[in-house]
Amino acid sequence: MAQFRLQAVSQSGKPIKTEFEAPNKRAAKKKVDTLAEKRGFNVKALEMKQTFMYKVKRDGKPSVKGEQEAYSKEELEKALVKLGYKVESINKKLFDFKGGVPNEEIVTFISLSADLLKQQLTFDEILGLLYEDTSNPRMKEVIKEIQKDLKDGKEGTEVYGKHEDVFGKFAAYMLSVASTSGNMALVFESTAKFMERDAEFKKNLRRSLMMPTVTVLAVIGTLLFYIGYIFPAQSEMFVEFGIQLPPMTAATLDWSYWLQDNWFVITLLHVLPFVGLYIMVKNPKGKLLFDKYIIKVPVIGDLLHKTSIEIFARVFYTLYSGSGQNIEVIRVAAEACRNTYMEKQIKEQAIKRMLKEGAGLIEGLEASGVFTKTAIGRFRLGAESGALRENAKQLAEYYEIQTTYKMESVIDQINLFINLFIMIALIFITVVSSEAALIQPEH
Repeated sequence: MAQFRLQAVSQSGKPIKTEFEAPNKRAAKKKVDTLAEKRGFNVKALEMKQTFMYKVKRDGKPSVKGEQEAYSKEELEKALVKLGYKVESINKKLFDFKGGVPNEEIVTFISLSADLLKQQLTFDEILGLLYEDTSNPRMKEVIKEIQKDLKDGKEGTEVYGKHEDVFGKFAAYMLSVASTSGNMALVFESTAKFMERDAEFKKNLRRSLMMPTVTVLAVIGTLLFYIGYIFPAQSEMFVEFGIQLPPMTAATLDWSYWLQDNWFVITLLHVLPFVGLYIMVKNPKGKLLFDKYIIKVPVIGDLLHKTSIEIFARVFYTLYSGSGQNIEVIRVAAEACRNTYMEKQIKEQAIKRMLKEGAGLIEGLEASGVFTKTAIGRFRLGAESGALRENAKQLAEYYEIQTTYKMESVIDQINLFINLFIMIALIFITVVSSEAALIQPEH
């Protein structure tokens, strides 16, 4: 988030100078106006930290160029002069585009942190090493800010919370938990594992759904173009000369005319379902309904369901302390499972029953109605044997292996279907074209 500096005067005449963060200048101004009305101070200035490009030199040495964030050009100039530089130019950077951070970069950051923590390095040393080895400008900036905030003694939620746009909501929360946990390396390692699995699952899901969908649509588009445009241009020539068309050619030509007459309706019927699905998923109520029924779809739904349970079990294993019911752990695991319906059921059924009725963990999870018999059985065994964390980990690893193999099988089956579909389309085009080529005029 952007950094701002407020300069104001209190009702007693004392100057007020403070720095804070906000998503943008509009949000910062709104926050300041609210505070000014509540506490009765007069705002003198609200400045946003910006990036400046400077060119400086020292006596007998060549000029040096660089970039630095500051609240004003004058402030940066004073700081450079104080360091003994002669300022040649300072200009505001017009296009301060920081870019994004690839998911692989974040996973690397968290994984290396976990490995180095196991080697007994301090987190400050780790951040220093990662800062030097990171090539992504935005990630460098994030690491630098984290290092500075931790040195300033800020809480983990504040340190990582402002970087949710980079790490994601769940990862930012887990890293903030790690800063106060007794086993920082374990939390970092589990978070990295979660992100790796999340990225892998999304990649496999795209392979199994996105690419086949694009391929099928491309083949259908090719068929429609051939039938609706190319084929009539060939066949109508025979009709003009009064030549009788073979059955398949005549039927295909009739189909072509029908497509030409109803192209708009056909296009709407193909486009509207995708538009409707997109609007539905973007709406909170629609997303809840979508997530409720998607896990009931054969094959893909089963994979999505078990992957969500795997994530729940993995997060539960990482955060569970073994004392009490750990309501907060269950809540966080529910939010991480990536299915809004499962999250709602766990919060409103499981947690509610545990808090209001004093039910145990197993009774609560059963009441949610979103866990498989295998998952409930594994959690029950863990609760009865006193090894709940270990059983949660075993459940996560079991579902990880199962979903990985099943996903590969699904991808192979879908690829087989796509190949068959393409083969049938090519055979149809070939047969119709061959029949048209064999037409002979009557003598």
